[in-house]
Amino acid sequence: MTDPFTLSTILILVLAISGLSVGLAMMCGTFLYLMMKGFDPSIASETLLQGLFNGYTLLAIPLFILAADLMNIGSLADRLLRFCQALVGRFRGGLGHVNVVSSVIFSGMSGSAVADAVGMGKIIITLMTKDGKYTPSYAAAITAATATIGPIIPPSIPMVLYALVSDQSVGYLFAAGMAPGLLMAFVMGLMNFAIARKRNFPVDEAIPLRELPGITWRAFPALMLPVILLGGIYGGIMTPTEAAAVAAAYALVISIILYRSVTFGQFWDTLKSGSRSAGSIGVLIAGSLTFNYVITRENIPNALADFLAYMELSQFGFLVAVNLLVLLLGCVLEGGAILLIVVPLLIPAAQAVGVDLVHFGVIVVVNAMLGLITPPYGLLLFIVANITKQPVGAVIRDIWPFILALMAALVVITFVPDFVLFLPRLLGYQG
Repeated sequence: MTDPFTLSTILILVLAISGLSVGLAMMCGTFLYLMMKGFDPSIASETLLQGLFNGYTLLAIPLFILAADLMNIGSLADRLLRFCQALVGRFRGGLGHVNVVSSVIFSGMSGSAVADAVGMGKIIITLMTKDGKYTPSYAAAITAATATIGPIIPPSIPMVLYALVSDQSVGYLFAAGMAPGLLMAFVMGLMNFAIARKRNFPVDEAIPLRELPGITWRAFPALMLPVILLGGIYGGIMTPTEAAAVAAAYALVISIILYRSVTFGQFWDTLKSGSRSAGSIGVLIAGSLTFNYVITRENIPNALADFLAYMELSQFGFLVAVNLLVLLLGCVLEGGAILLIVVPLLIPAAQAVGVDLVHFGVIVVVNAMLGLITPPYGLLLFIVANITKQPVGAVIRDIWPFILALMAALVVITFVPDFVLFLPRLLGYQG
């Protein structure tokens, strides 16, 4: 008779490839496993409820989604973009630099790569392609690449998911993402500069410095959001979940009351779209919680740790293997699925070889984000291709230099743990 775990895994793969939500596919696979083993199927429901009851931090996810959506429909994105233009738009390839800097600032508010690409990305792509200054495929490529910064610099929805499966502090994970996110922005800025010189991209008209104070003042309420969020979390005033609620409320107040740029109809549509996004993530989490029961029952994490111990992999060898595995999986799987299904299997092995779990979390999240811009799955590739009406192949040709730059940053993030853990340790982390 075929092993129940093998059959359930095959069922999940078949259903997912057929187009069913990965979360629902995992639920179906779990029920098949329970029935073949002769267990009560209600175990799945009990496991799900226990996981959700203990998952207070998960409330941060829909709240961060709502905050990002509110900033996208208001005039916050326009004001932030004007501020970035005043700062770096005067250099060769200036709008490419604006793209990078705006992603850094917006990442401190949304925690989502998709929100960055869809919101701020639409605006900057229009600016870049106007009057033929940049090719649409290049504008799409750099927008997709810079959007990967969103979930690395805090706040970060993927970091919250990793905290769920690793039992690590969300606050320390957020702090650990700061330096890697800035490094990613730096290497993409260098790559944009090199490409701009090679392809002779234009130098945009400089905004006079005397206008900078006024531009900064108009963007100031939006620029204060990351300060409020991170100051509240690391000052001990708010938990990450409470900070997410504050972010959503703050975005609502300044969009509707201060800037008066959001109508009730837009707000209602935002609530509906945010609910759909949160619901899709919720289904994925629910499926992973139930299937993790199967994985635990089969003792897969410990078996994997024992196998790696048998292979006598060093810490260096283990990290190389993890990077290759997650990068390859990112080509065909969505980042949330990797974090909720694959990463829990690797955590005991990471502990066994002495890898710090906060450092490990940053490594796997960066890898998962790179999966968003690598073919054939590359969700961000399809989003920006749709915005620019360009073939995905054209976007892929222009994004490879940025992928290589991000790979170089990943090498530093992986093999220089002090670079990642410096800020968390300043904040009291003992790892």
